[in-house]
Amino acid sequence: MGSWGRRAGTGVFGYSGFMMEEMGDYNIEPDPTDPSPGRGLCFPIIRDCVFGNELKPSDEPPTPRQDLTETTRTRQFLKLLFCAGGLQASYLTWGVLQERVMTRNYGATDKMPGERFTDSQFLVLMNRVLALMVAGLCCMLCKQPRHGAPMYRYSFASLSNILSSWCQYEALKFVSFPTQVLAKASKVIPVMLMGKLVSHRSYEHWEYLTAGLISVGVSMFLLSNGHEHSISPATTLSGLILLAGYIIFDSFTSNWQDALFAYKMSSVQMMFGVNLFSCLFTMGSLIQQGALLEAMRFMGRHTEFAAHALLLSICSAFGQLFIFYTIGQFGAATFTIIMTLRQAFAIFLSCLIYDHTVTVVGGLGMAVVFAALFLRVYAKGRLKQRGKKVAPNEAPIQKV
Repeated sequence: MGSWGRRAGTGVFGYSGFMMEEMGDYNIEPDPTDPSPGRGLCFPIIRDCVFGNELKPSDEPPTPRQDLTETTRTRQFLKLLFCAGGLQASYLTWGVLQERVMTRNYGATDKMPGERFTDSQFLVLMNRVLALMVAGLCCMLCKQPRHGAPMYRYSFASLSNILSSWCQYEALKFVSFPTQVLAKASKVIPVMLMGKLVSHRSYEHWEYLTAGLISVGVSMFLLSNGHEHSISPATTLSGLILLAGYIIFDSFTSNWQDALFAYKMSSVQMMFGVNLFSCLFTMGSLIQQGALLEAMRFMGRHTEFAAHALLLSICSAFGQLFIFYTIGQFGAATFTIIMTLRQAFAIFLSCLIYDHTVTVVGGLGMAVVFAALFLRVYAKGRLKQRGKKVAPNEAPIQKV
């Protein structure tokens, strides 16, 4: 009776049930890639969202994702346009909404000037919470692949993203506008170098050349059409150190997320795992500073701010969907190029809407950017025509 009761009891709570026990498997080891469900409701939901809810396949080593060369060139080009368009639309709208939320007063009347919301960290928390809910809903409604990525690995990308954002905002206080432009426009090459360190990738010489040309072209356009030269602070050593920290952490974030896809997870699983830790880190910081309750009171006093913050979070959530999908499909370097071009596109759009003139240097810079993009596409096409296959360490996904 003792043996019967022990075997029947383990079948209730463990993943291996009573029928498996009766077949003689008395010493089943827990699978690290398939954690047993815990008691309650929260852990099973998190487990299904992070680790997947499909039936577990045979214990074969994970195979890399389908190589980009196996799909048609037209399909890949359309997919790249979809990713670029989604990123541009999401984050251009997000930028406009963020500027409106952070620069206007709420509750203003004829007699009262109103008050301005200044805690950007609370907006980050709202963005992360809504993105977490969207990713969790997608994971629960659609079958997700099972994978064995340890959950703590998501925290590295989340923490580096928080540190890069902090370094970026702090660096703006100590560096001049031209220095900011050069740093942001030249992120492509640090991302490629970080890819060699994190994912052991290798790049062709023409990839470094086109990345450098894109950085130079975007810098020329932004510097020639920027309007912040007179009010920007002087560059100091502290600003350069913070700027270097921003570039390093930001390069690590996208490459680490790229490397995590080696576990065959989906983009929404990646989004859920990263935002789960981001919510915990950001909420802990707000509670420690005592700013969470004050921000909630501000939202209660101004319903218009609540609506604007919700729209901002929706744009951020959709932007994150495009971010993780783009990194999963094309890698960190391509994603960085798209986001670098976003800065130039935002100024170009402003010139069209508000009738600003584009200088000769700015037009030359855009010509350099388009020439670099054309050279990148041409070189890849020539590479495929020669029948040269991508080396194993150049695959979009690498094991970590």
